[in-house]
Amino acid sequence: MKLIITIHARQQMFDRGIDEEQIKIALQRGAKFRQTDGFKSIYPYIGVCYKVQGNEYIIKTVTIE
Repeated sequence: MKLIITIHARQQMFDRGIDEEQIKIALQRGAKFRQTDGFKSIYPYIGVCYKVQGNEYIIKTVTIE
């Protein structure tokens, strides 16, 4: 799984104390919801908004749910 993390998402990760491993777990195990431009995965309290292009996951933003 290759992650491409936008500048905005990287800042959100820093602000919320979330690392790349937690994002990978949220993507693999989380409940997935369709959004206008991609998906949102939530697991257990971390929300990850992303798009898929081939085998790359473009992380748009990260939230605390």
